[in-house]
Amino acid sequence: MQGLELSEKYYEAYGRPMIEERFADIAGQTAAGLAGRGSECLGFDDEISRDHDFGPSFCIWLPRDLYNRYGARMQAAYDALPKEFMGYGARICEEQGRGRVGVLCLEDFYSDILGRDQIPHTAGEWLSMDEADLAAAVNGRVFEDRLGMFSRIRQELLDYYPREVWIRRIAQSLGLAAQAGQYNYARAMKRGERIAAELALTEFICESMKLVYLFNRKYAPYKKWMRRGLCGLEKFSEIGDMLDLLYQVPDPAAAWEGVKAEDYLYDLNTDDGRILIIEAVCNLFVQALNELGLSDRQDNFLQNHLNTVLEKAGDIPREMQ
Repeated sequence: MQGLELSEKYYEAYGRPMIEERFADIAGQTAAGLAGRGSECLGFDDEISRDHDFGPSFCIWLPRDLYNRYGARMQAAYDALPKEFMGYGARICEEQGRGRVGVLCLEDFYSDILGRDQIPHTAGEWLSMDEADLAAAVNGRVFEDRLGMFSRIRQELLDYYPREVWIRRIAQSLGLAAQAGQYNYARAMKRGERIAAELALTEFICESMKLVYLFNRKYAPYKKWMRRGLCGLEKFSEIGDMLDLLYQVPDPAAAWEGVKAEDYLYDLNTDDGRILIIEAVCNLFVQALNELGLSDRQDNFLQNHLNTVLEKAGDIPREMQ
């Protein structure tokens, strides 16, 4: 059983009765669920991840005024709940995982993750947000929210970036993917700089995954979980399989032996299988840009699409700046 299901069953068995029986006067102003940081909130927990921050537990979110008045007493009641449930032992908490479950201040939950307790209002605020933080703020599951305040903030975040910000995020990742995968990787291999080449390849993969999330209008999670999360996306999830192939290509060093500085300035070294995969991925990105109406160009070099894409963002209204 994964953490989200275990958490919900534990809440139904012990959490809701505790609230209704011992805190009936504020039961209608509570929210409960499991969300925030951690693999179980993404639904990615497995046998490997269960050695820490896993076990019967849930979150109760209270608005600040109620948290100040009832938080300590409700936390004591939460701590008194049975520690073992359905054959699972007590939650094992590492130091950095403390405070992720139990009774939490609603506003602090969002501010601890996002650095703010409300959604961003301006383009600058949106663009300054870390996407993995946004993903952590909206993952997991809300079991119950009688007041609706927690879910309102969550839904406003789930409504995703304003269009102008979304386009600028796409343009940023397009530029970084082109620079790393279509430019720096080959130049580093030509120089025999293998570490630089591997770094460029890694950046290309990271920005490519970000683009898939952006095309699906979903926040990309923490890097450790980006690849796994691609499998659940509706569009272009096959790019994940293509990126996997980059690590299955035999050592490409031989493809660059004897290559001179003037070689492959305007064409591709197709003897390096990684180059072929990178270009195939970029071709799918061009198709995506065309389908989304963000570019009508067919050029496979992503950098050449940037101005066309940015034109679609238009001028950012003053109130968003």
